[in-house]
Amino acid sequence: MNQLVKFSTMIVLSSTLLTACATNQQTGTAVGAGAGAGLGAILGQAIGHNTTSTLIGAGIGAALGGIAGNQIGAYMDNQEQALRNSTDASIKREQDVLTATFKSDMFFDSGSAQLKPGAYNELNRITNVLNNYPQTTLRVEGHTDSRGSDQYNQQLSEQRAIAVKNALAQQGVDSRRIEAIGYGESQPISSSDAMNRRVNIVINPIRQG
Repeated sequence: MNQLVKFSTMIVLSSTLLTACATNQQTGTAVGAGAGAGLGAILGQAIGHNTTSTLIGAGIGAALGGIAGNQIGAYMDNQEQALRNSTDASIKREQDVLTATFKSDMFFDSGSAQLKPGAYNELNRITNVLNNYPQTTLRVEGHTDSRGSDQYNQQLSEQRAIAVKNALAQQGVDSRRIEAIGYGESQPISSSDAMNRRVNIVINPIRQG
């Protein structure tokens, strides 16, 4: 009888957590995934009474942090509009992937990977949107022009991407969502050096699975 009461209690708690996850879309991805994993762990112990079941349950629960397939389009539509309203960056969309492009000169002095003071203001504007739409991953891409050696440009692009990632994290974006990568001079988009010097923030939805 005690086991039945314990199991019933677990089910009630699980239902409460599921409702909270389903009704609060603004919960952070990491928090949502963590809550889901915790819920799965509870169910795993309640059903299996062993560590293996707990781990399996946690894996299933972690998927609760993503977006259901039929909701992704609307989620990204809303995020795209919010970005366009909040920043002067160029916003492009390809299917459900958003890319915000910032001119590198806006963020960095020539040859430097230290963010300018004004860069933090610009990042703060986009950070508010990123935190309001947490069910996405972010890839910060650094790009340079072709002046200088390949090795120098590659290193500089990596350092700049990391600087932007760190700034986003300092302003409240969960660092586990952010990847920083440098492409050096390998992906030019124009014959203009100024256009090629840029920082992209590529935003991908986390799909529920």
